[in-house]
This record gives sequence, structure tokens and C-alpha cells, in this order.
Amino acid sequence: MSTNTAYYIPHKATWPVIGTAGLMTMLAGFANYLNGSSIGPTIMIIGLVIFVIMLVGWFTLQANESESGMYNHEVGISYRHGMMWFIFSEIVFFAVFFGTLWYTRNLSVPWLGEGATKELLWPSFETTWPTNGPGKVGGDFEPMSAWGLPFLNTLILLTSGVTCTWAHHGLLAKNRDQLIKGLIATVALGFLFVTFQAIEYHDAYTEMGLTLGSGVYGSTFFMLTGFHGFHVCVGAIILSVVVFRSSKGHFKPENHFAFEAAAWYWHFVDVVWLGLFVFVYLI
Repeated sequence: MSTNTAYYIPHKATWPVIGTAGLMTMLAGFANYLNGSSIGPTIMIIGLVIFVIMLVGWFTLQANESESGMYNHEVGISYRHGMMWFIFSEIVFFAVFFGTLWYTRNLSVPWLGEGATKELLWPSFETTWPTNGPGKVGGDFEPMSAWGLPFLNTLILLTSGVTCTWAHHGLLAKNRDQLIKGLIATVALGFLFVTFQAIEYHDAYTEMGLTLGSGVYGSTFFMLTGFHGFHVCVGAIILSVVVFRSSKGHFKPENHFAFEAAAWYWHFVDVVWLGLFVFVYLI
């Protein structure tokens, strides 16, 4: 327990190891799926279950420690610093994919369609975006429109940011009913977003011919939107735990780091989606 002279130090950090195992299992399943293995989706589901167990277990441990009075102000500051660095790492993660998209569209594709490079490699290649690659190796496909489900999902995420902020104001005002209702609305909107994205992916594969194999456009589209969708799932699961804790009477206006961390993460997901909507769908 933390006091004015003692700083609480967590012990037996097993949950990060379990989380890593879940992520690696999902990655192995995804790699098998890309290579046509029928067991790939099953391995991915197993990895996801492990990851969800880690989230619930780790948050349960953190909740028990917090409610037991183990954290003082200094511990809270260290947690905030840790969450800030974590979100920064996520910003860098997505920056890599945005950079890949920019490099492909503005440097790589024009280079393949100019001068000696075009004449020597692919004389028939046209520098247009979206492209399925030289020689149309990705097959014919229809690019994803910004209007329809993507625009609707944009409105959904923006609304979820508002409901999350509304829940926070309820907590600060000691209005637990507003807190719980705002969180439930945020979680529902998050899972609704994922549902609509799943429908979008289904239409892309079955009706538009747009797949991961549709050249560089298909690969960058699904990697960017897919990783974002995964982050939305994680955020919604975390907020679901926060809803459960709120219903148990946890969190006070002066001590609610777990809620703050979940809210920061959720607003980060919102901002990333706005970038995706502009650079992937609109431009």
C-alpha cells in the first residue's frame, strides 16, 4: 500500500507475458490465413481469446489494487506517464502505415510510370491511384467509396467521443447515472462501428473484388483500416470493463485513472479514424 513515504511497486507481472502470447498467436494465425492455411482463422480466434482474457484479468488486478488504496498521487502520475508513452507508441505505429501510403502514392507509383523505368519494366503501366500494380497483378477491383458505411462510421465514432466526454463530466459531477449511460452508449457505438466495418469488408470481398491481394491499394487499405478496427475492439473491451467497475461504484472525481486512460485511448482512436477517412477514403 502506498503512503507518504512508501511507493507501491507491482509484482509478478504475468499479464504482459500473456498479452504478448495472445498477440503472437493472432499474428501466427493471420500469417497462416494469408498463406491459404485453413487453420489460420482458428489460431487467430484462439489468440484473440487469450488477449481478451489478458485485458479483463489485468484490469481486474488493477481495479483490486486501486480500490485497496495501494495507489497514491505519485503512483497515479507514473501511470499517466506510462499511458502517454503508450499512446505515443501507437501514434508512431500508425505513422508508419500512413507513411507507407504516402510513399506509395506520391513516390513509388509515379516512379514506375515515368521515363526509362516505365519503358524497361512495365511499358503499359499507368500512374493512377488506386492501382492494382504493374501488369494488373491484383486483378480488377472497385475502389472503396468514402460515402456510405465509411461516412456513417465516421459519424458513429465522432458521436462516441461526445458520449465518452459526457460520461466523464458525469463522473466529475458525481452523477453516476450519467457516467454509466454515457459509457454504455460509447461501448455500443464502438461495437456498432466494428459491425459496419465487417459488413464493409464483406462487400469488398464478395461484390467489389477488393481484397488483400488487390495490389498495393488493397494491402494498404486493409492494413490501415484493419489495424484501426482492432484498436476499436480493444478500446470497446476496455470501456466495457470500465462500465462494469462504474456499476460497482468504483471511481471518484479525484481518483479515476482507469477511466481517464480508457478515454484517452478512445479519443486517440477517433483522431486516427479521421486521418484514415481523409487519406484512405477521400484522397
